[in-house]
Amino acid sequence: MANNLFISYDLNSTHKNYDGVINEIKNLGDWASIQKSMWYLNSNLTAQEVATKIHSHMESNDTLIVIDTFNNDAYWYNLSDEVGSHIQNHWNK
Repeated sequence: MANNLFISYDLNSTHKNYDGVINEIKNLGDWASIQKSMWYLNSNLTAQEVATKIHSHMESNDTLIVIDTFNNDAYWYNLSDEVGSHIQNHWNK
C-alpha cells in the first residue's frame, strides 16, 4: 500500500539545486506541488527512503522534512535540535 507523504524543504546554500530536488520528488511517485517548497507524494517508499533520496540533491546546510501521514512517521535533515526534540517529545501525544 502506498504512503501519503508531505515534503517540505528550504534550500539555504548558495548553489540552490531546485531542479535536482524537484525532479527527484517527481520521480518517486504520484505528486502534487502544494507550495514552492511543499509537496505531496504518494509512494511505496518510507519517509526515510524519500528523505535520503531527496537529500542527495541538497547541500549540507539545506533543511528537509518528510512526514508520512499513513504510517505516522517522519524523517528529517538539518532541523535544529530544538525543533527535532520538540517534534519527538510531542509526536502522538
